Amino acid sequence: MTHPPVTLHLLAKAPLAGVAKTRLIPLLGEQGAADAHAELVRCCVNHACQALPAENVTLWTALEHEHPFFTQLRADYSIGLKPQSEGDLGARMRHALGDAPGPAMVMGSDCPRITPALIRLCATQLAHHNVVILPAEDGGYGLIGTQDDYPTLFSDMPWGSEHVFAETRARLTACELTASYPKTIWDVDRPEDWQRWSLP
Repeated sequence: MTHPPVTLHLLAKAPLAGVAKTRLIPLLGEQGAADAHAELVRCCVNHACQALPAENVTLWTALEHEHPFFTQLRADYSIGLKPQSEGDLGARMRHALGDAPGPAMVMGSDCPRITPALIRLCATQLAHHNVVILPAEDGGYGLIGTQDDYPTLFSDMPWGSEHVFAETRARLTACELTASYPKTIWDVDRPEDWQRWSLP
Protein backbone atom coordinates (compact mmCIF):
# COMPACT_ATOMS: atom_id res chain seq x y z
CA MET A 1 0.00 0.00 0.00
CA THR A 2 1.30 3.44 -0.87
CA HIS A 3 0.95 6.30 1.56
CA PRO A 4 0.43 9.97 0.70
CA PRO A 5 3.63 11.96 1.29
CA VAL A 6 2.05 13.82 4.18
CA THR A 7 3.43 14.44 7.66
CA LEU A 8 1.15 14.27 10.68
CA HIS A 9 1.70 16.15 13.94
CA LEU A 10 0.11 15.82 17.37
CA LEU A 11 0.46 18.28 20.26
CA ALA A 12 0.26 16.90 23.78
CA LYS A 13 1.00 17.88 27.36
CA ALA A 14 2.75 15.48 29.69
CA PRO A 15 0.14 13.57 31.76
CA LEU A 16 0.73 15.51 34.98
CA ALA A 17 -1.89 15.25 37.72
CA GLY A 18 -3.63 18.57 38.29
CA VAL A 19 -2.42 19.97 34.96
CA ALA A 20 -3.63 17.63 32.21
CA LYS A 21 -7.32 17.50 31.30
CA THR A 22 -8.35 19.73 34.20
CA ARG A 23 -11.99 19.87 33.07
CA LEU A 24 -12.22 16.12 33.72
CA ILE A 25 -11.05 16.48 37.34
CA PRO A 26 -14.57 16.89 38.81
CA LEU A 27 -15.45 13.46 37.37
CA LEU A 28 -12.17 11.56 37.59
CA GLY A 29 -9.98 13.37 40.12
CA GLU A 30 -6.55 14.84 39.35
CA GLN A 31 -4.72 11.55 38.73
CA GLY A 32 -7.70 10.06 36.94
CA ALA A 33 -7.84 13.02 34.58
CA ALA A 34 -4.10 12.70 33.89
CA ASP A 35 -4.52 8.98 33.21
CA ALA A 36 -7.43 9.73 30.88
CA HIS A 37 -5.26 12.21 29.03
CA ALA A 38 -2.53 9.59 28.61
CA GLU A 39 -5.08 7.09 27.30
CA LEU A 40 -6.39 9.57 24.74
CA VAL A 41 -2.94 10.55 23.54
CA ARG A 42 -1.90 6.91 23.13
CA CYS A 43 -5.09 6.17 21.21
CA CYS A 44 -4.47 9.09 18.84
CA VAL A 45 -0.82 8.14 18.30
CA ASN A 46 -1.90 4.56 17.58
CA HIS A 47 -4.42 5.76 15.00
CA ALA A 48 -1.84 8.04 13.42
CA CYS A 49 0.66 5.21 13.05
CA GLN A 50 -1.95 2.89 11.58
CA ALA A 51 -2.73 5.54 8.98
CA LEU A 52 0.76 6.69 8.04
CA PRO A 53 4.34 5.44 8.34
CA ALA A 54 5.74 6.15 11.80
CA GLU A 55 8.52 8.28 10.32
CA ASN A 56 5.82 10.67 9.09
CA VAL A 57 4.36 11.14 12.58
CA THR A 58 5.68 13.56 15.21
CA LEU A 59 4.42 14.14 18.74
CA TRP A 60 5.11 17.68 19.95
CA THR A 61 5.53 17.67 23.72
CA ALA A 62 4.76 20.23 26.43
CA LEU A 63 5.42 20.67 30.17
CA GLU A 64 7.96 17.83 30.61
CA HIS A 65 9.59 16.96 27.31
CA GLU A 66 11.45 13.96 28.76
CA HIS A 67 8.45 12.54 30.61
CA PRO A 68 8.54 8.71 30.64
CA PHE A 69 5.15 8.63 28.93
CA PHE A 70 6.61 10.35 25.87
CA THR A 71 9.71 8.20 25.73
CA GLN A 72 7.54 5.08 26.02
CA LEU A 73 5.40 6.23 23.09
CA ARG A 74 8.54 6.76 21.03
CA ALA A 75 9.75 3.26 21.94
CA ASP A 76 6.38 1.66 21.19
CA TYR A 77 5.63 3.44 17.91
CA SER A 78 8.99 4.75 16.59
CA ILE A 79 7.52 8.24 16.21
CA GLY A 80 9.44 11.49 16.39
CA LEU A 81 9.36 13.62 19.53
CA LYS A 82 9.93 17.37 19.49
CA PRO A 83 9.26 20.14 22.03
CA GLN A 84 6.42 22.48 21.21
CA SER A 85 7.38 26.02 20.25
CA GLU A 86 6.52 29.10 22.27
CA GLY A 87 3.32 31.05 21.64
CA ASP A 88 -0.40 30.41 21.57
CA LEU A 89 -2.04 27.36 20.03
CA GLY A 90 -2.03 28.88 16.57
CA ALA A 91 1.69 29.63 16.68
CA ARG A 92 2.48 26.12 17.91
CA MET A 93 0.31 24.48 15.26
CA ARG A 94 1.79 26.59 12.49
CA HIS A 95 5.32 25.77 13.68
CA ALA A 96 4.57 22.04 13.62
CA LEU A 97 2.98 22.20 10.17
CA GLY A 98 6.04 23.99 8.82
CA ASP A 99 8.55 21.61 10.35
CA ALA A 100 9.24 19.89 7.02
CA PRO A 101 8.52 20.78 3.39
CA GLY A 102 5.39 19.42 1.79
CA PRO A 103 1.80 18.91 2.88
CA ALA A 104 1.22 18.43 6.60
CA MET A 105 -1.60 17.84 9.06
CA VAL A 106 -1.93 18.53 12.77
CA MET A 107 -4.58 16.82 14.86
CA GLY A 108 -5.73 17.02 18.42
CA SER A 109 -4.48 14.46 20.90
CA ASP A 110 -7.94 14.28 22.46
CA CYS A 111 -9.86 13.23 19.35
CA PRO A 112 -10.09 9.43 19.52
CA ARG A 113 -12.84 9.39 16.90
CA ILE A 114 -10.33 10.45 14.24
CA THR A 115 -9.79 6.93 12.94
CA PRO A 116 -6.92 5.69 10.75
CA ALA A 117 -9.31 5.59 7.78
CA LEU A 118 -10.33 9.20 8.41
CA ILE A 119 -6.69 10.29 8.64
CA ARG A 120 -5.94 8.60 5.32
CA LEU A 121 -9.01 10.26 3.79
CA CYS A 122 -7.80 13.67 4.96
CA ALA A 123 -4.35 13.01 3.48
CA THR A 124 -5.97 12.09 0.16
CA GLN A 125 -8.18 15.18 0.20
CA LEU A 126 -5.14 17.36 0.91
CA ALA A 127 -3.70 16.29 -2.43
CA HIS A 128 -6.59 18.11 -4.13
CA HIS A 129 -7.20 21.10 -1.84
CA ASN A 130 -5.17 23.82 -0.16
CA VAL A 131 -6.60 22.88 3.22
CA VAL A 132 -8.43 19.98 4.83
CA ILE A 133 -10.32 20.36 8.13
CA LEU A 134 -12.31 18.06 10.39
CA PRO A 135 -14.80 20.40 12.08
CA ALA A 136 -15.68 19.61 15.69
CA GLU A 137 -19.15 19.61 17.21
CA ASP A 138 -18.08 22.30 19.70
CA GLY A 139 -17.26 24.83 16.98
CA GLY A 140 -13.55 24.17 16.74
CA TYR A 141 -11.80 21.52 14.69
CA GLY A 142 -9.96 18.30 15.43
CA LEU A 143 -7.58 18.26 12.46
CA ILE A 144 -6.26 20.75 9.94
CA GLY A 145 -3.98 20.02 7.03
CA THR A 146 -2.28 22.52 4.75
CA GLN A 147 -0.41 22.38 1.46
CA ASP A 148 1.60 25.51 2.29
CA ASP A 149 2.09 28.11 5.01
CA TYR A 150 -1.09 30.15 5.48
CA PRO A 151 -0.36 32.48 8.45
CA THR A 152 -3.83 34.04 8.45
CA LEU A 153 -5.39 30.73 9.51
CA PHE A 154 -3.45 30.68 12.78
CA SER A 155 -2.98 34.27 13.95
CA ASP A 156 -5.38 36.19 16.22
CA MET A 157 -7.84 33.31 16.31
CA PRO A 158 -10.33 32.95 19.21
CA TRP A 159 -8.84 29.61 20.30
CA GLY A 160 -10.96 27.65 22.74
CA SER A 161 -14.20 29.26 21.62
CA GLU A 162 -17.08 27.99 19.53
CA HIS A 163 -16.14 30.44 16.77
CA VAL A 164 -12.84 28.87 15.63
CA PHE A 165 -14.15 26.83 12.71
CA ALA A 166 -16.49 29.56 11.44
CA GLU A 167 -13.71 32.14 11.58
CA THR A 168 -11.28 29.77 9.87
CA ARG A 169 -13.77 29.08 7.09
CA ALA A 170 -14.35 32.80 6.60
CA ARG A 171 -10.61 33.38 6.28
CA LEU A 172 -10.30 30.53 3.78
CA THR A 173 -12.95 32.18 1.64
CA ALA A 174 -11.30 35.60 1.93
CA CYS A 175 -7.96 34.13 0.84
CA GLU A 176 -9.58 32.15 -2.00
CA LEU A 177 -8.18 28.88 -0.65
CA THR A 178 -9.89 25.61 -1.51
CA ALA A 179 -10.85 23.38 1.41
CA SER A 180 -12.34 19.98 2.13
CA TYR A 181 -14.35 19.08 5.25
CA PRO A 182 -14.65 15.28 5.17
CA LYS A 183 -16.44 14.73 8.49
CA THR A 184 -17.52 16.46 11.69
CA ILE A 185 -15.94 14.90 14.79
CA TRP A 186 -15.94 15.47 18.55
CA ASP A 187 -13.16 15.67 21.09
CA VAL A 188 -12.94 14.63 24.73
CA ASP A 189 -12.81 17.74 26.87
CA ARG A 190 -15.63 17.69 29.42
CA PRO A 191 -16.97 14.96 31.73
CA GLU A 192 -19.86 14.19 29.39
CA ASP A 193 -17.37 13.75 26.53
CA TRP A 194 -15.36 11.25 28.56
CA GLN A 195 -18.51 9.30 29.37
CA ARG A 196 -19.50 9.34 25.71
CA TRP A 197 -16.09 7.91 24.80
CA SER A 198 -15.56 5.42 27.62
CA LEU A 199 -19.03 3.95 28.10
CA PRO A 200 -20.28 1.24 25.71
